[in-house]
Amino acid sequence: MSFDSINPATDERVASFPETRPDEIEAALARATQAAGAWRVQSARERGALLHKVGTILRGGRDRYADIITLEVGKPVTEARAEIEKCAWACDYYAEHGERLLGDEPAGIAEADTRVAFLPLGVILAIMPWNFPFWQVFRFATAALIAGNAALLKHAANVPQCALAIAGVFHEAGAPEGLFQTLLVRAPAVARLIDDARIHAVTLTGSEAAGRAVAAAAGRALKKTVLELGGSDAFIVLADADLDRAAEAAVASRYQNAGQSCIAAKRLILVESVAEPFLERLTRRVKDLKVGDPRDPDVVMGPLARRDLRQALHEQVSDALSRGATARLGCQIPDGPGNYYPPSILDHVRAGMRAYGEELFGPVATILRARDSEHALALANDNRYGLGASLWTGDARRGAALARRLESGSSFVNTVVKSDPRLPFGGVKASGYGRELGLYGVREFTNIKTLWVAP
Repeated sequence: MSFDSINPATDERVASFPETRPDEIEAALARATQAAGAWRVQSARERGALLHKVGTILRGGRDRYADIITLEVGKPVTEARAEIEKCAWACDYYAEHGERLLGDEPAGIAEADTRVAFLPLGVILAIMPWNFPFWQVFRFATAALIAGNAALLKHAANVPQCALAIAGVFHEAGAPEGLFQTLLVRAPAVARLIDDARIHAVTLTGSEAAGRAVAAAAGRALKKTVLELGGSDAFIVLADADLDRAAEAAVASRYQNAGQSCIAAKRLILVESVAEPFLERLTRRVKDLKVGDPRDPDVVMGPLARRDLRQALHEQVSDALSRGATARLGCQIPDGPGNYYPPSILDHVRAGMRAYGEELFGPVATILRARDSEHALALANDNRYGLGASLWTGDARRGAALARRLESGSSFVNTVVKSDPRLPFGGVKASGYGRELGLYGVREFTNIKTLWVAP
């Protein structure tokens, strides 16, 4: 069975690639094992030299790689270029800070030389999604490689060109053979890989269902896992917020990548006293969004990545409308080719509607009304997910105190949720566990080893 590249803007199949054969998987595992053995003894500075080269190649080929993202995912080309730049930034960050992040920590015990060392685990299997097809991979790979591990990538089935291009970047940079490899495989092969003794840990970014399956398989094999399983991020607007600033940020967060982001502002929770003036500002800005061919630099929103994703989104919207929600804007599937869905605002969403508790992975902002700040926090936390949340207020000190009470892996005050190589990224509840990025992300796939040396 082949892996097909289908342009979501036209429904055209543009390329097909053969599935990796069992003998090729076996050879890849052998190469990865050998590469991991040699790579682990390299210093962080030596590993960083490779990452610097990878970053340079990404920047030099930015437009070419961005075009592949746009072709396979439908991401506007300006966003795709920014994604490549962010990958290069991560390469440079870990190249420059790897020694510090991975250095031994003295334990301070008087009777011996005691310290904690952070040593590589071996070969890490990465199961990655399509929505940020370069960034999601580099978010994992930069930290794992600087820590001394090797990587095998199983990417989403609809982005084979991205998957192969990423492996090509490492090859061009002169990475040791087997250090980073792409496998075009499906779920049955993944289960076998997790069970293979040559795989030492697994990381997945994807759906909750996929996370449960991978965690179960890894648990049976006693393998370390990191899971990032999406979210339904709250975007809370309090009565004293700067409404123009908040509305501008809500548009950027909710409709980036056609709303197909795990940390998009999916649930807009508005204190009732400012709900209408905020929505007037939001609606006006959303109406001005240019939707169309993602290759056009002026377009800010392209199609959804797949036809089935659009249908699933519309079923969630239709359920809410049938239960009393209102379509303030959009909420209808348009005629014509491609997987387009209009930037939409779904108002008066309440408990009992699918849109209240589920993640809407597309360009639909759901509006919840709150009596006051306490009610807003209760609504935000009344959700199975806990990836990120943002809160908008004129009192930053009060905002920081409220942000601590949000049940999420990160909380941002007066700015949108974002991932950053300098900070840990991950969630709680059904959004998964473990962390990527930052100090904690670098150390996730290490043996945190106690060293005690008596005099």
